[in-house]
This record gives sequence, structure tokens and C-alpha cells, in this order.
Amino acid sequence: MTSLKRMIANEEFVLAPGAYDCLTAGAVQRAGFNAVYMTGAGVSASHGYPDFGLLTMTEMVTVAGRMAASVDVPLIADADSGFGSELNTARAVRAYERAGVAAIQIEDQTFPKKCGHFENKSIVPADDYIAKIRAACKARESADLLIIARTDARAVEGFEVAIERGKRAADAGADIVFVEAPQTLGEMAAIPERIDVPCLLNVVWRGKTPAIGFKDAAEMGYKIVILPSILLKSVMGVSIEVLNLAKANGRHPVPPGDLSIKEGAALAAGAEWRSINGALDTPLA
Repeated sequence: MTSLKRMIANEEFVLAPGAYDCLTAGAVQRAGFNAVYMTGAGVSASHGYPDFGLLTMTEMVTVAGRMAASVDVPLIADADSGFGSELNTARAVRAYERAGVAAIQIEDQTFPKKCGHFENKSIVPADDYIAKIRAACKARESADLLIIARTDARAVEGFEVAIERGKRAADAGADIVFVEAPQTLGEMAAIPERIDVPCLLNVVWRGKTPAIGFKDAAEMGYKIVILPSILLKSVMGVSIEVLNLAKANGRHPVPPGDLSIKEGAALAAGAEWRSINGALDTPLA
């Protein structure tokens, strides 16, 4: 049994900040969180693309494999809408599973997809979505891989349709249901009350979903909370700030955190690799 599946079975609350590469995944683990969420928006941005589903399955799986190998906590991976039909979805599930992820998330948006908190989205017919979820569950080689069924129906056809899709996804074999962007605290509370499998809540700062404490989300009945943009937007914001300071002041500013060269190298797994090869064990400047 994977550690993530064991956590869910043991009623352990899972809090997974979003990461988009090995460095940010390592930061999540070092901060003491018990899981990492591979954000599709972040991975897309790090490749120079918006969150419109422009990266291929191979590109996403490659990043997922690197991230999974770089941490000791479970990785929950975004797989957009499965990259095509049920057959594409089945292939994606097997590729992600072999890359070492603990869970894979599949959604019901049409192509091109959008961030779950953006306007003017559209979703595929319910039967097509459920067929993908069923194919995903059938394709996995081990029941330890968790299938997360995400629906964006709340923004398109309303809350009741979103609940119905979540229930159908659970009936089709999904281990976890992710109803994206509930818009009131009442809707948030109703999701785990009305869906009979573990539910995931997406907490997006300044998004459509009301702000909520992690403990409150757990008390509502959510088993997993993800924070997909917490590092992506922070890194982008700090980058703009520090670069503007350098340009304005004409000298290297004191960066946030003020890490030394040695500390920075250690955070990039330098200590681990130095322990393998004594020849590298020389002081850093």
C-alpha cells in the first residue's frame, strides 16, 4: 500500500502544497508537509506556457517522475483531462504510475482547458467524463495508485450537477472526488457530506472558493487539501520584486531569506551528493 493510500485509510489529513519542479517539491518536504501536489499550471508556466493544457502527456510525466524521485513523501499529479480519449487516459495512467506518483487527477473540461477559477469554461458530456474515469481505474496496474476525479461543473452547470458528476465518478471507481471551486462555505461543507468517497478541496488564494483554515476543512470532512499556487505565485511575485530592486538600486539587493551560497547548494541536494563522493567534500565559498 502506498503511503498516500495508507494515510487516507488511517484518516490522516493530507495537506499538499503545489510544486512544479524538484526544487519546489523539496521545499514542500523540508517544510514538513506530508504530500506534494504537482500543479499543472505551475509546470506549464515553468515551460513557458499558460494553463491551457498545452503540454503533452510525455512532458508532464517526465516532470512527475523527476519530482517523485526527488522526495520521500507522496506526489499527487495533475493529468489535466487525460490528454485525449479514454485510450489516451489509460495510457497516461500507466505512464504516471510507472513514474512513481501516488495519485493522478483527471478532470472533465473540454480542450483547451483553463484554470478552475477562471471564467468561461466548458465541460465534456457526463457520459464521456465517466468513461474516462472508468478507463483510468481499469488501466492502473496497482490499486495503490489513487484516481482523483475532478469536475469543473460547478462553474458551468451549477452545484447540483457538480455533485451528481462527483457521485457518478465515485460509482465508476474513483478513489477521491474533487469538486472544483465551490463558491460558498455551505457548498464546501455539502461536498464531503453528499459524496461517499474521500473528497479533496482546492484552496486558491484570491480564487472563487472562500478562504478557509486547514483545520476547518478537515472538520468539514475533507481528506485532502491542495494549495496549487502557493509557491508558483510567491516565486513569481518575489522574482519581480527583487529584480526591480536590483535595477533601481544598481546593486545586489538582500534577497528574501538571504541564503548563503552554501545554504543554497544544500537546498539543491548538494549535501546528499557530497556524502556519496568524498572528492566533492570541499568547502563552498
